[in-house]
Amino acid sequence: MGEINRRSALMLGVATAGTALVAADPTVAQPYRTDEGKEIAPGVRVVEVSEREAMHGRVSVLPAYKRIKVVDVVSQPKATEKSDAMQNDMVCLCLDGEMRIDHRDGHAFTVKKNDVWTCVKGEPEDTENIGNSAAIMRVINLIPA
Repeated sequence: MGEINRRSALMLGVATAGTALVAADPTVAQPYRTDEGKEIAPGVRVVEVSEREAMHGRVSVLPAYKRIKVVDVVSQPKATEKSDAMQNDMVCLCLDGEMRIDHRDGHAFTVKKNDVWTCVKGEPEDTENIGNSAAIMRVINLIPA
């Protein structure tokens, strides 16, 4: 197993905490209309869920980050979306469906319902819905201080 540094420990902690943000029952995906949110690619829409300061009371629990913004990316079957550079560090959770994720590093992977992964600011990411129904990816954006 590789060495765990502060950044990877932080991302693991955020991933763990982020899964609690999903809902009281994380096995139930949030239903969206096919026209809800903003279209970012054919068959791919972003729906804003929540945004707030990265604070607990008056103390920042994530001092490297000022805000946390949560969005759901809804992809119709066979839809693809390419991003050349992630705008922020983020934790992602597949709420429903099945997607192929490729960070263009030679290690593409498949995610299914309840799988979690991380993305680093500046990293590319290509996604494809490889299932037969809509796929929902919950993205927890960690916005720098």
